[in-house]
Amino acid sequence: MSVEFQTLSRSYKGKPALDGFDLKVEPQSFTVLCGPPASGKSVLFRLLVGLEKPDAGRILLSGRDITATPPAERPVGYVPQSFALYPHLTVADNMAYPMRLAGAPREAIARRVDRTAGILSITHLLKKTPDQLSGGEKQRVAVARGLLKDAEIFVLDDPLVGLDYKLRERLMDELKALRAELKATFLYATSDSLEALTMAQRLVVIDRGRVVQHAEAAEVYHDPRHARALDLVGFPHANLLSGRVANGMLEAGPLRCAVAARDGEVIAGLRPEAIRLGAAPGLRIEAQVRLVENLGGEAVIYLEAAGRDLTATLPISGGRPPEIGSRTALAVDPADILLFDAATEIRLAGSAA
Repeated sequence: MSVEFQTLSRSYKGKPALDGFDLKVEPQSFTVLCGPPASGKSVLFRLLVGLEKPDAGRILLSGRDITATPPAERPVGYVPQSFALYPHLTVADNMAYPMRLAGAPREAIARRVDRTAGILSITHLLKKTPDQLSGGEKQRVAVARGLLKDAEIFVLDDPLVGLDYKLRERLMDELKALRAELKATFLYATSDSLEALTMAQRLVVIDRGRVVQHAEAAEVYHDPRHARALDLVGFPHANLLSGRVANGMLEAGPLRCAVAARDGEVIAGLRPEAIRLGAAPGLRIEAQVRLVENLGGEAVIYLEAAGRDLTATLPISGGRPPEIGSRTALAVDPADILLFDAATEIRLAGSAA
């Protein structure tokens, strides 16, 4: 089942949370919405499941307008950020509630509850009540309950937040496998760009209530069409330097080189992995090391160059990262510099790369 949002708007006290939001989600896809807190992800999901009404716009499921359809009549399973568990019910009964509400046979309910509990590692919790659970355990129960609804679309609003890293990794794999098994459409929201890149077939970057890019996850990473897409997708965050182009020359802090772009105010974007240490070919930059985060096989290095902050990601196998406070030479290939219009933040035609 496809999902389409057409010029959807929603405001609170005059402040827009969604502002003419347009997006079409293909059936049976795993689409991830990635954006910072308060970017509109949760609002969009509440509108989709019918907990709120839009101020303007329409929501279509496979071409059918469901904007005014009551929540109970929408074929959507929902995992909200809040746990929203019934305190008087056991974990098993909380999980089974959507299926019982739909009149599913008792044997089918028991089978689905047991299987889903096994996937989410909560079988040992089935007889407990929510007051006996930790925050992470409550989150897993909420995920399980949302996935047990007989639905064609599943909406998961940052469902793995608060879980430890190993469990998050496992559940990411299980959710992708479950989507394929259920042959359902999954919409998944997160502010964690690494989680988004790991999970997504299609990636939607959302900021300030609008879609800034919607494409395959690899395309968003390697070919960002908007400065916010570059900034929000990837870790560490990309370097974004304000500057200008005049007579075919870019000047943005330490970045000074010829570019094939029109004159004007720009944002120069550069991913941390595009910066190299030492006497490599390309644009040469002198910088001072401010902080080093040693991650084992690589290091994240925070630098200052020409009064601007830069972040570099460098492999350190067999070597050592530079000392804090030391000065070092950097090299940047001008083809790795992406240029965006300073006013619109849209990628400029003629940018390198």
